[in-house]
Amino acid sequence: MLRWALIFLIVALVSGVLGFGGVAGTAAGFAQILFFIFVILFLASIVIPRLRPPVK
Repeated sequence: MLRWALIFLIVALVSGVLGFGGVAGTAAGFAQILFFIFVILFLASIVIPRLRPPVK
């Protein structure tokens, strides 16, 4: 998922440099959504195992 966020970020930057506002805005929106999903899943993968009781 991080790969997709980076791909959309690169597409948004290239489109912004070339002046394609609509494409850049759309790609930036997708990149932002994927980035936040990735951050939430990353934080959940850190927090959830700590909430479980240790195995004896």
